[in-house]
Amino acid sequence: MNNQHGLVAIVPAAGVGSRMQSQLPKQYIELQGKTILEHTLDKLSRVQGVDNILVAISAKDEYFQQLPIDRQKVSTVLGGKERADSVLAALDALADAPPQWVLVHDAARPLVDITDIHTLIAQCTEEGCGGILAAKVRDTIKRGEDFVEQTVPRDNLFQALTPQLFPYQQLRSALSNALAQGVAITDEASAIEWAGGQVRLVCGRTDNFKITTPEDLQLANFLLAQQVTEFI
Repeated sequence: MNNQHGLVAIVPAAGVGSRMQSQLPKQYIELQGKTILEHTLDKLSRVQGVDNILVAISAKDEYFQQLPIDRQKVSTVLGGKERADSVLAALDALADAPPQWVLVHDAARPLVDITDIHTLIAQCTEEGCGGILAAKVRDTIKRGEDFVEQTVPRDNLFQALTPQLFPYQQLRSALSNALAQGVAITDEASAIEWAGGQVRLVCGRTDNFKITTPEDLQLANFLLAQQVTEFI
């Protein structure tokens, strides 16, 4: 793998997406004539500076090899049980020729705006600090179970999005150590935070949502149709 530009994109795609209630893993559901994963890979392939994309897939994946994608630019690695395991597997696969930076993006976020990714890369590389796309929380947030226990001030609350961009060595070390100690890692930023590192918040579009449930598909299909029309 050629890492001459110092930036490799990693896409964890080994999950089955059980909440989607589909026979297919959600990343292989078709919207606008392409699978969700194809839309995601197409976005990443158009990001300046990203020449290589590494997709972590399940050992039981029967679908990826059928996708009509650029095999010179996109390669695969066997993922793990959890997202963090898959990302670490991809990082380990890059160890012989490590890039300077890694850009980790959810397979099920095909609506990400390329301009937002360029902004994330520019801010983080200029400052030498990792960061994530994030959206300010706009709704009132309640904490509780059956009844409200607390209204949470939202002034400094952000919804974490992807991509998330970090120096390769920093992220690999943080993920490896956190998993070895049994720490619950929900995204790359949480591993960096646990290790004591800084994570810059870079505001991104709120329509960069993760397709998770059947209800998300209709909205994603509509928004993708708009994006396709704009791109053409």
